[in-house]
Amino acid sequence: MRRLSIAALLSAVAVPLSAQEHQHPGTPPAASPYVSMTGREIKALAPEQIEQYRSGEGIGFALAAELNRYPGPKHALELADSLGLTAEQRQALTAAQAAMRGAAVRLGERIIAKERELDRAFAGRTISERQLRGLTNEIGRLQGQLRAAHLAAHLATTRVLTAEQAARYERLRGYAGGGAHQH
Repeated sequence: MRRLSIAALLSAVAVPLSAQEHQHPGTPPAASPYVSMTGREIKALAPEQIEQYRSGEGIGFALAAELNRYPGPKHALELADSLGLTAEQRQALTAAQAAMRGAAVRLGERIIAKERELDRAFAGRTISERQLRGLTNEIGRLQGQLRAAHLAAHLATTRVLTAEQAARYERLRGYAGGGAHQH
């Protein structure tokens, strides 16, 4: 019985190996899907991502709020007339958006700088384990702060809008009936 198990094992290994030998010799492996990224200024960031960090855009950081009935200041201001915002509400939302954008731009620039530093250390083949851990921890910390800034703007917006305005926001944005939690 032991011979049968060894024979079965050898057969299972030999078939894939012999199949590999019969593939087209000299055919290069498929190109990496990352080939187009080799010319990037910072390999880990697409130019669009860099622009989003620099402009303070959300990059999806506030989806936990937006999709759970916590409106954001940017979209609430875009819908100001439909929501019937008062002058005071507009002012408060403009201030919340400006504060968020200011923090987001500052944090975004720091993230870009740290990503550039990480990229250069790898490109120069000078990176150490200690530097790797320090840079990735710092990038993660900054991304956490950036996300918190975006989410905090949604909390501020929720405090400014009435319940009726928040419900209207939800309908206008297409979320009504989408199964989001009540808060």
